Amino acid sequence: MKRTTIYLDADSEVLLKLEALRSGKPAAEVIREAIRAYVQDRPGRLPPGGGAFRSGKKTTAERAEDVLRDSGFGED
Repeated sequence: MKRTTIYLDADSEVLLKLEALRSGKPAAEVIREAIRAYVQDRPGRLPPGGGAFRSGKKTTAERAEDVLRDSGFGED
């Protein structure tokens, strides 16, 4: 495993400690489980523009900026 540092606001720290006490697990394990659950439960979806490049046209590279802009790529 790789060691890392996270920053929590005071409320999140309290919630983490309470969950660790309730479950009898170290806080690090609670965090790992939460991250795993969050990532696995998210619906799989392509990023903006994903799959937009199967046009069958040979000019896509020439129109790359237009295709990216039209697909919403880079927008939040």
